[in-house]
Amino acid sequence: MMNAPSATSTRPYLIRALYEWCTDNGFTPYVAVRVDETVQVPREYVKNGEIVLNVSMDATSSLKLGNEFIEFKARFAGTARDIMVPVSRVIAIYARENGQGMAFPLEEAGTPAAQASEVAPELPTEREPEVKTVQLTRVDSARSSDEPEPPRPPGGNRPALKRVK
Repeated sequence: MMNAPSATSTRPYLIRALYEWCTDNGFTPYVAVRVDETVQVPREYVKNGEIVLNVSMDATSSLKLGNEFIEFKARFAGTARDIMVPVSRVIAIYARENGQGMAFPLEEAGTPAAQASEVAPELPTEREPEVKTVQLTRVDSARSSDEPEPPRPPGGNRPALKRVK
């Protein structure tokens, strides 16, 4: 039996496909990125460890959507900046106008779990079931003899459906 070479990640192909879908439909493609030391972006625009970048043709120049990196030049507050984002740090690509797109699980580059998640997603681990104690009692025995019986709905015990026009 032959060993198949390890397949490349589908993430860069999906990013390129959604980028093309956005531009073909007149939408503005945005990418959300989890920032770490491997991501080259203006740090003053990073919030909660993430940055959202407009990657439309109007907002970028020299855009390259490669298999390993997304690279382009863009202006931030009038200053041209070189941007370089590892594809593994992209957590979503979507259209600004309607929010349609795709989110990706975050993978830590070079970890065996990240490499394995490309082939098969990690299965959730079993948790111990939550134990809840409920005491069941009969309705008749729960009511004391001195409590009045609750009123019955008109028309007996049968629920009625009223048609409203």
